Amino acid sequence: MKMTRLIPMLPVRSMPASVEFYRKLGFSVENRNDSWRWAMLCFDECRLMVDQSINVHPQSPRTSVLYLYPDDIKQYHQQLRDNGLAVPDLETSFYGMTEFRFDDPDGNRLWIGQATAENQ
Repeated sequence: MKMTRLIPMLPVRSMPASVEFYRKLGFSVENRNDSWRWAMLCFDECRLMVDQSINVHPQSPRTSVLYLYPDDIKQYHQQLRDNGLAVPDLETSFYGMTEFRFDDPDGNRLWIGQATAENQ
């Protein structure tokens, strides 16, 4: 037996607002059902579901963390700023990643990083 795919599903307060936010990150809508309050988003081979219907406690703080690995961290970082997102400056971690971190509108934490040249 083998696992063929893993797709995170995030509970969100507003599926339309989340879709718009993730579009600014470069995701597009692969499938969307407004009556279900659900959408499947994609960015190349990556998939992410946002689902308003499973958000039974909308005011609860989120603890999910998604780590995204673009192939050019500097270009992607600038693209997000160009798309109007307030993202922090790039930093190099003690474990050898150039990265930045911020939250989506629902408090889900996004870490975005690329291995530094000496750690690739």
